[in-house]
Amino acid sequence: MKRRTAREKALQALFQIDMSEANPREAILHVLEEELGDEYLTNLVGGVVEHKETIDGMIKEHLEKWTIDRIAPVDRNLLRMAVYELVYLKEEVPANVVIDEAIEIAKIFGDENASRFINGVLSKIKKQTEK
Repeated sequence: MKRRTAREKALQALFQIDMSEANPREAILHVLEEELGDEYLTNLVGGVVEHKETIDGMIKEHLEKWTIDRIAPVDRNLLRMAVYELVYLKEEVPANVVIDEAIEIAKIFGDENASRFINGVLSKIKKQTEK
């Protein structure tokens, strides 16, 4: 499975977990739709679930006039996934790749303003993680 596909499936699983408190394993199985599992997909979902409080704290620090609960669920989970990659997988995936992928996925799954919003928040977090 390509990493882009793994990210898209991870976003769908994280959305399910966020909206219906689904079990991460079941959410992954549901989005795979009988496809073979993927280590990167499983890593993304498990990592976001495991580090959700820390990740949400980082996102909250960089929101202006917004609360994390007001962010559209798709955008919120896309941010969580990208922040996980920026912070916990920074040796494996370059920050610019993470941000570019998140922007492209936002264009597919988010509304017309989602990609700019995602870019703005992730760019601030990238600067913070580079210090």
